[in-house]
Amino acid sequence: MSKQRKPSSQRNVSSVQDHNRSKTPRVSVIIPVYNEVRTLAGVIRQAYRVHRHTEVIVVANGTTDGSKEAAARLGARVITFNHPLGHDVGRSIGAMEAKGDIILFLDGDFIIPVREFIPLVKAVEKGVDVALNSYNGITSVSNVHRVVLAKHALNAILSRMDLNGASMTTIPHAISRKALDIIGAENLAVPPLAQAIAAQRGLLIKATRLIQVGLRNRSRVRRREKGLDPVGDLIIGDHLEAIHWLTDFSGVRGNLPDLLRIREMMR
Repeated sequence: MSKQRKPSSQRNVSSVQDHNRSKTPRVSVIIPVYNEVRTLAGVIRQAYRVHRHTEVIVVANGTTDGSKEAAARLGARVITFNHPLGHDVGRSIGAMEAKGDIILFLDGDFIIPVREFIPLVKAVEKGVDVALNSYNGITSVSNVHRVVLAKHALNAILSRMDLNGASMTTIPHAISRKALDIIGAENLAVPPLAQAIAAQRGLLIKATRLIQVGLRNRSRVRRREKGLDPVGDLIIGDHLEAIHWLTDFSGVRGNLPDLLRIREMMR
């Protein structure tokens, strides 16, 4: 399964000092951006409030609306690519550049008050490796969205039914430096794959705090209302990729038992 996710080798990194930016950050906040100047300043201001020692890394990919200039004025470290990479690849690149012990992932297209994502950072400070938003999607309907089903299914396959639909696909979430090292920054480009790796390698994953994000991203809601769901197609593919990795790693049944079935009798 192939995806057009490979970043260009040409990038430009610019930094502007700001009184909020820490030279030795405890928290690195990663914000991928594609033409989100209307909301980006608010997102960055909330990000700086998460911890007194915080760096903000904005990965501006294909942006033409002044987002990268606005981010630089606010003291963010800006990593610029000339072409769109996709938000997941942006997070992966930002994580490669992060200096903090805790890496927090936000989106640039809607503002979440800092009080809502501080618990994710605090959970990592207390030993959680992957602190997830416990948002599960809408499940109280007869026709549950396929992406919501995929998230629940992957957690069931990972024997983590306690997570319900909590997923690294959902922003915001935070990870420890240990988790970054074990998962590998490159694998963050496919969030369900990163989650499968984290679970299989024994990292502590916790659905930490419910942060309602479903209706905050208006542009994605409007696309779905028109019958267009390219992001949904992408996310389903991501989950298939995660399941493929899992079966390669732990057998075709993903370490799930065969119980009393003796298949050899049929050969």
